[in-house]
Amino acid sequence: MTAKTIGLAAFIALAFIALAFLAEPAFAHHVMGGRIPATFGDGFLSGLGHPIIGLDHFAAVVAVGCLAAAHRAAPALAIGFVLTMMAGVAAHVRGMSVPGAEILVALSVIVLGAAMLRRQAMPAGAAIGLFAVVGLVHGYALGESIAGAEPTPLYAYLLGLAVIQSAVALAAMSVAQAIAKKSADLSPLRLVGAGIAGIGIAVLMQQIIPGA
Repeated sequence: MTAKTIGLAAFIALAFIALAFLAEPAFAHHVMGGRIPATFGDGFLSGLGHPIIGLDHFAAVVAVGCLAAAHRAAPALAIGFVLTMMAGVAAHVRGMSVPGAEILVALSVIVLGAAMLRRQAMPAGAAIGLFAVVGLVHGYALGESIAGAEPTPLYAYLLGLAVIQSAVALAAMSVAQAIAKKSADLSPLRLVGAGIAGIGIAVLMQQIIPGA
């Protein structure tokens, strides 16, 4: 890869970290301004809003797409992650309680970023397990914005969530595959992985250190 490409990847990674420090963590789960979606349109828009306004969730989906890209069944891995995320939403809606969910979300982003820094592709079995756990954790956290909603906006939320998460994951997968085909040097992807891990660290600090 050229120095220009690596420099661009480094800039993107640092920009992600800076945004993570500036973002308001609670906002990521309240697309409708803290109001529970009441219509199909509200639910669908709320679902589409994730993970766009939640940088930690966006970073996780990008990382999953990039990590899945190394495997033959990459699309299936990416979609499987989305399905487990939706299962996590359902668990929250049904009243399941997970203490420290936001901290778990931050830790999962750190783990995904660290996995992108590996020089060898993650084994398929390990990727499936990691994606399942991360999907459930993030889905549970995202379920906060829809818990208590009526069935119609709830189903619309899940539809919007599935559409946007799948689009982001598959787009990241395609970009990662294009980079891998172009050169054996995966430094740009590792730099993005470092940025994703940095986002996780920034979000974790916001959770455990008031005012961070």
